[in-house]
Amino acid sequence: MPPLTRGQELELTVDSLAYGGRGVARHDDIVVFVSRALPGDRVIARVTKWKRRFAEARAIEVLERGPGRVEPRCEHFGTCGGCTWQDLAYAEQLRHKQAQVVDALARLGGLEGYRLEPIEPAREIYGYRNKLEYSWSNAPEGPSLGFHVAGRWDALLAVRHCHIASERSNDLRRAFERWARRAELDAYDQRSGSGYLRHLVVREGRRTGDLLAVLVTAPGQVPALDVLEDELPEGVTGMLHAVNDGVAEVTSGLPTQLLAGRDGFRERIGGIELELSAGAFMQTNTEMCEVLYARAIDYAGLRPEDVAWDLYCGAGAIGLLAAPRVARVVGIEIAEESVRSARANAERNGIGNASFIQGDVARELRSLLERAERPTIAFVDPPRSGLTPRAVRRLIELAPRRIVYVSCNPTTLAPNGRQLADAGYALEVVSPVDMFPHTHHIEAVALFRRA
Repeated sequence: MPPLTRGQELELTVDSLAYGGRGVARHDDIVVFVSRALPGDRVIARVTKWKRRFAEARAIEVLERGPGRVEPRCEHFGTCGGCTWQDLAYAEQLRHKQAQVVDALARLGGLEGYRLEPIEPAREIYGYRNKLEYSWSNAPEGPSLGFHVAGRWDALLAVRHCHIASERSNDLRRAFERWARRAELDAYDQRSGSGYLRHLVVREGRRTGDLLAVLVTAPGQVPALDVLEDELPEGVTGMLHAVNDGVAEVTSGLPTQLLAGRDGFRERIGGIELELSAGAFMQTNTEMCEVLYARAIDYAGLRPEDVAWDLYCGAGAIGLLAAPRVARVVGIEIAEESVRSARANAERNGIGNASFIQGDVARELRSLLERAERPTIAFVDPPRSGLTPRAVRRLIELAPRRIVYVSCNPTTLAPNGRQLADAGYALEVVSPVDMFPHTHHIEAVALFRRA
C-alpha cells in the first residue's frame, strides 16, 4: 500500500520554495511539492502525483498564512497561468530567487567560492513586459483575448486587464477585441479545427513608443480592415497578419504579410537603436535588459585588442554594445530573422567591426574559426535549456580568456558551469537580475575566467 494516493488530502506546512515556484513541504519522509503554496503557509493540499521519494500536490485551502503573503493585484490571479508569485511580497520574491541561484549552483554544479552580487531588483514590478502573446477564445461577450488557464492546454481565460503589460498594450488588445466583435468573427477551436482567430502578438518599443501588432489566424483574408484601423489606438506603427494552418499553437515562423505601417519596431538599449522584426528575439523587460547587458559588458573586462564572439546573439544587442570597446565582434544565431535584424542594426548604428552569421552554435563554431579570428572574450546567452554538451565542448575549444554567461535558468547554468570549471574555467562572480517580477524566473550573469 503506497503511503500516499492521488486525491488524498494532507495538512502540510511549507518550508521553502523550489525552483519553478512550488512550495516545499514534508509528509513523514516524503518531500511534497505544493503548487499555490508559499513559505510559512499551513495548508490543506490534495495529492496529484506520487513517486517513490516525492509527491506533488495542490493547495486547496490555506489554514494559516505565511509571513510573506500579500493580496494579489490581479483579478485573474490563481486562474491565469502567468504571475504565480503575485501573492508573495516583492522583497520575498527577490530573496527566494537569489537563494535558488545559489542552491542550483551548489547542488547541480558543485560550484562555490565565487563572489555573489546582491540581486538586482526590477525597476518596475508591474507593466514591464514589452512583448505579450495573447490567445483568442469565444467568451460570452464575444471573441476575447487572454491566456491559458494554469496547467491547462485546452482552456483559455479572457482577461480584462493584464498587470504586467503596459496600458498601451492593454488598449491595443481591447481594440482588437472590439474589431472582432464588430466583424462577428469566431475564435479558433483546437479540438474541432473550426474558427478563425488564433493569437495576437503585441511588441512594444518602450523607449521609442512604437507598437507592433501581429494577428495570427487560420487561413483567410483579414475582414473589415477599415473597422480594425478605426478601432486602433494612437501609436500603432505596424500591423502584420500571420497564417497558421496547422494544429500547433505557434506564433512565429509563419507566412506573414504586412497589413499597415512598418513590419518592425524600434527600441533603444544602452545608447544604440535597434530595429527589430516581429519575430526577432529581445529580452521582454526593456529597463532590466539594459541592466543585464551592462553587467555582462562590465564583467567582460573588454580591451581595445579583444576579439569578442557573441553566441546566441539574437538581434545583436550585446555584441553591438561591446563593439566600440574591442577590435572585432562576431555574432552567431540560428534564427535567420534575428540575424537579419542584427546586421541591419550594425549598419543603423554605424558599427563596422561587427559581423553576424546564421547558424547553430554547436555545429558552426569549428568552421567559423577558419573564417574569423579566435575570440579572447565569449558572450553566451543560450536558451532556457542551456548549452548542449557539444556546444560546451566547442566553446572550450575556442579557449577565450573570459566567458560571460547570461543565463535565464540557474538549473542549466549550474551543470554548464561545472563543465567549464572541469575544463579550467573558474567561476568568479554571479549577479542575479530580476527581469520577471511575480514569476519564479530569474536571470543571472556569470563570469568564468580561464586559469
